[in-house]
Amino acid sequence: MSQDPRHIHISEFNYPLPDGRIAKFPLPVRDQSKLLVYRQGTVTEDRFTSLPDYLPAGALLVMNNTKVIQARLHFRKETGALIEVFCLEPIAPNDYALNFQQTKQSGWLCLIGNLKKWKGETLHREIEVKGRLLTLTAIRGENRGTSHRVDFRWNNPEVTFAEILEVFGELPIPPYLNRDTQESDKETYQTVYSKIKGSVAAPTAGLHFTPRVLEALHAKGVETEELTLHVGAGTFKPVKSEEIEGHEMHTEYIAVTRHTIERLLAHDGKAIAVGTTSVRTLESLYHIGVALLQHPDSPDEALHVRQWQPYALSAEWADTPATEALQAILTYLDANGLEALHTSTQIIIAPGYRYRIVQAMVTNFHQPQSTLLLLVSAFVQGNWRTIYDYALSHDFRFLSYGDSSLLMP
Repeated sequence: MSQDPRHIHISEFNYPLPDGRIAKFPLPVRDQSKLLVYRQGTVTEDRFTSLPDYLPAGALLVMNNTKVIQARLHFRKETGALIEVFCLEPIAPNDYALNFQQTKQSGWLCLIGNLKKWKGETLHREIEVKGRLLTLTAIRGENRGTSHRVDFRWNNPEVTFAEILEVFGELPIPPYLNRDTQESDKETYQTVYSKIKGSVAAPTAGLHFTPRVLEALHAKGVETEELTLHVGAGTFKPVKSEEIEGHEMHTEYIAVTRHTIERLLAHDGKAIAVGTTSVRTLESLYHIGVALLQHPDSPDEALHVRQWQPYALSAEWADTPATEALQAILTYLDANGLEALHTSTQIIIAPGYRYRIVQAMVTNFHQPQSTLLLLVSAFVQGNWRTIYDYALSHDFRFLSYGDSSLLMP
């Protein structure tokens, strides 16, 4: 049984990060970023183009193919007040693909900037899409915690909501960059393999990959697979409670195809994850599979991974092999005639967590006192300071547009 990490003090995961060490822009060539290599307690460094040299032939590398949407929408009231509506996740309909295909109206859970100035009146904005003017309206609905429901409507049935976001929206770069979004971010803040629209933040470990690195990996005999986790704004939410028990993890939506699960099984349930989003998805698969084994009569209830669920496994289930858990998901897909698992996770990975599928990970350097730093610490058996001290003293660039690391405990 895993140790319960609820009483970990987040202050133990602090380190000094000067603003000058935060990369405000990416390097001109993505794969020329530095690569810190952590192997069995030893730290060395290289260039990201050398990544294939460190991975064994026959390994399975799993990456997140989510695509960042232009989720920030700006409306100006007649009074001149500027209201920002930041689309977090779809509500009506609540399926991302269906929502983006809507041609009349679309409902989203949103963060609202300058909320005090939006008294509840309908906001309007005229925009041109496909050479035709249309009027987009926004109606504020009920409050849901720090967010609100917002219903969008527009008067051109030939235009989808996805097209409206492409024209009207602004890419939401991370707040810690302390700058406005620039045209270049539309390309540089997407991975070269991004496909499935839905994230409001990039899976940034993937930003270093280029076609030539992917080709070199395949030439080495490294297999690649994709899954989808739509990154929410909660990924930037700092841990404000003294103990992490007081931090509520945001829900993230994941999709994993039957093919990817079959490839994982062919690799004995082991994978190298690109980014913490792939880590959370792969490890969530394990706990979904175990829950399906435990509750075969109520499978739908077993699909969502609750925040502390991994730490509550009974001794009877704690040693379930990853292959058995993955096979349980395939059985569920077969029983329901599904080609992919679509579900959600709130998993928190912190010291005390036992990794089940992820054997190595490619990841950037994360913010102090963040859940992502907890995830890394859990992976390197608490030895994160060795890694971060090296990165700070060897001129590595930090956070989303910063340098990369390959962690192999």
